[in-house]
Amino acid sequence: MLPRPVLVVSIELTVVLLGLFAIAVLYSSVGHGGGSGYLAVLSMTSFASAQAIWLKQYAWSLNLIVAALAFWHYSKEGHHDMRLSLPFILASVPLAVLGGYMLVEGSLYDLLLSVALVTAAWRLLTGDAGIGETTRPDTSAAVAVGGSIGLASGVIGIGGGIFLSPFLMLKGWATAKEAAATSALFIWLNSLAGLAGAGLSGRLDIDMGLLLPFSLAVLLGGLIGSRYGSQVSSQTGIRGLLVVVLIVAAARRVIGGEL
Repeated sequence: MLPRPVLVVSIELTVVLLGLFAIAVLYSSVGHGGGSGYLAVLSMTSFASAQAIWLKQYAWSLNLIVAALAFWHYSKEGHHDMRLSLPFILASVPLAVLGGYMLVEGSLYDLLLSVALVTAAWRLLTGDAGIGETTRPDTSAAVAVGGSIGLASGVIGIGGGIFLSPFLMLKGWATAKEAAATSALFIWLNSLAGLAGAGLSGRLDIDMGLLLPFSLAVLLGGLIGSRYGSQVSSQTGIRGLLVVVLIVAAARRVIGGEL
């Protein structure tokens, strides 16, 4: 059994739930599950005393809720193309299982990840990604990208959308909303694969007493954010929101340090 924090109804818990709600609103608006944001919130509270693998399991579990809502809304609005998503998914899922099985930690990786996120945010902020015409990627390129992100997703404890979305747009492979739809499905499957990997390693340990209030918070946030992103926000608005998401995630890696 992994050491786990005790659920106490307190000011801190209230702040955590509000933080999870806000992360779910922001991330779901761009088709993300919010894994890196949930890790950020939990890592800045007493829950940070838990092992990294413990925190990852909650991030993956909450991703399943929010990414499902995001995918449903974006797909319903006609933004999903399975031909675009399939090669990324087929390559990522088995490697996400492998990453979830592994136990990898380290401040150096946090630093490298932050650099990658800030670079992607800058490219999106200064370029025209996700707005002009798009071309679908070669299968080999999609498989390489999907597999790499899938492995990283399992190792870090996220769904991978924070990498996939900007990559799809920077390469001109998808519009902003197509990238959001593909990323939502990608995140959901990779999160499930990460949990499966943790289970195979014998380290799966989730406290339902904690998961339930966390889930209710992100469920409400995901409903609001995914509806706004898929139906109300413009392509340019989605790109701007994604830049915010990337910068927030990078800041967490620099400020939060090791899990």
